[in-house]
Amino acid sequence: MQRVSRLKRELHMLSTEPPPGITCWQSEELVDELRAQIVGGDGTPYEGGLFSLEVKVPERYPFEPPNIRFLTPIYHPNIDNAGRICHDALKLPPKGAWRPSLNISTVLTSIQLLMAEPNPDDPLMADISSEFKYNKQLFVENAKRWTEKHAVQKNTGSAKSQDKSSPDLKASRKRDSVATLEKTEKKPQDAKRTCL
Repeated sequence: MQRVSRLKRELHMLSTEPPPGITCWQSEELVDELRAQIVGGDGTPYEGGLFSLEVKVPERYPFEPPNIRFLTPIYHPNIDNAGRICHDALKLPPKGAWRPSLNISTVLTSIQLLMAEPNPDDPLMADISSEFKYNKQLFVENAKRWTEKHAVQKNTGSAKSQDKSSPDLKASRKRDSVATLEKTEKKPQDAKRTCL
């Protein structure tokens, strides 16, 4: 019951006073599933992109953090190919920083900040993290290319779904990963997740 009333308050706040560049709404009639969109920040490789996220609210919310993942592919050291996000605010203590005083709005804002300022020292994608640390120009080029390809809305007159399981997208990610590895002369086993 506490979860439902708290979510109603949070959704009302998100609709009347949304943080800049962030929208969030209820997915159909499911109380525990929300959708969110974050606009890529100016001056970042994600500028001009519109990134969709899935927000699942657990039964014990606000005593447990929401489970948030990107639905739109994004090239980022702290976000893996499945859209999972390595961020303290999404984990319980002692490893995380979630506390019941936080809310979905503040977490989405902190994810927006993470997009602008990646944390290469706590990566999910080790290869992208190395690229960010040691070849920033290549990282920026790859992130811009992914943003252009997956997050920039094209005016084609038809709505296109962003299905993460499509063979074309998987092949594209594999090509991008291989190209990145070749450019940075790394072996495939170097590209492992390290976020705990």
